[in-house]
Amino acid sequence: MATPVEPPNGIRNEGKHYYSIWQSLFEIDTKYVPIKPIGRGSYGIVCSSVNRETNEKVAIKKIQNAFENHIDALRTLRELKLLRHIQHENVIALKDIMMPVHRRSFKDVYLVYELMDTDLHHIITSSQALSDDHCQYFLFQLLQGLKYLHLANILHRDLKPGNLLINANCDLKICDFGLARTYASNNEFMTEYVVTRWYRAPELLLCCDNYGTSIDVWSVGCIFAELLGRKPIFPGSDCLNQLYQIINILGSQGEEDLEFIDNPKSNKYIKSLPYSPGIPFPRLYPNAHPLAIDLLAKMLVFDPSKRISVTEALEHPYMVSLYDPNSDPSAIIPIDLDIDEHLCEEKIREVMWTEMLHYHPESTVMNAKLCS
Repeated sequence: MATPVEPPNGIRNEGKHYYSIWQSLFEIDTKYVPIKPIGRGSYGIVCSSVNRETNEKVAIKKIQNAFENHIDALRTLRELKLLRHIQHENVIALKDIMMPVHRRSFKDVYLVYELMDTDLHHIITSSQALSDDHCQYFLFQLLQGLKYLHLANILHRDLKPGNLLINANCDLKICDFGLARTYASNNEFMTEYVVTRWYRAPELLLCCDNYGTSIDVWSVGCIFAELLGRKPIFPGSDCLNQLYQIINILGSQGEEDLEFIDNPKSNKYIKSLPYSPGIPFPRLYPNAHPLAIDLLAKMLVFDPSKRISVTEALEHPYMVSLYDPNSDPSAIIPIDLDIDEHLCEEKIREVMWTEMLHYHPESTVMNAKLCS
């Protein structure tokens, strides 16, 4: 539970109160009252809370020592910049970022999100029955949110069940945008580590120089398969084993399906794998709806150029009872997420402060100076 505590050194900052949550000190705005911790990870600690001004329940994520690791600091900044621009019912809403007391020396960052009950990973691994209607509705919402992101020029790049939040009435929201990137018209991308291995597309495993929105579609296919079978479809132990498992199920690929591989070593490796006839999806998922199997097969295509797009997936007969093209957003301004990867800690902190100010229009320039 959240336990009220005295501030460090007995010094109480105005507008803040203090709680101990899983032995971590939370210095939060007085309008928020913590209830209990609900999650912990490498990113920090999350607790449920109540906004006393609105009586709304929210989730507060504390990112401790946010600037200790340069890559993690950039991930946090990227998520803040993206979520300020994104508004969609299937994407998690960042409702507030608490203003630190000291502008140039703050270390911790407190993010306030809308509160959800659980995530898709917990549902898949639970004993709760999942009907075809459940699978269809979860997939539909995931595709709706992803279509919005792709129209906004965003690749999520880390879709997995743990990054899909669910509430009691089965509403789904995509979260965790720390690895998200914009994609350029020339299709040039950085090929650094992206996507948790089990959900990583073949073109990433094969170190291809170019990739696009189809990497997110592959991840969706892996998630869909996990919904249907209640276990990961490609649980590789390392990158090479991941490729082996993919080929084992999809079957060995013909020359024309390997033309996208622009890395000679990767091309050689994939051709060295033993022949596999593949395992038909109906055999893997005998209880699945035939249309679900057909859509899954169009998502989990080895050659990214032949993989179904998000829009095509929404227009697939399996989605016909849920998808209404007229409900798509009419106009989405592409988002620019380009951030200099070489920004120093001081500059990242300054840009992050600027992002925070968007949530606190009442903060004047004078207030900012007083906090410096």
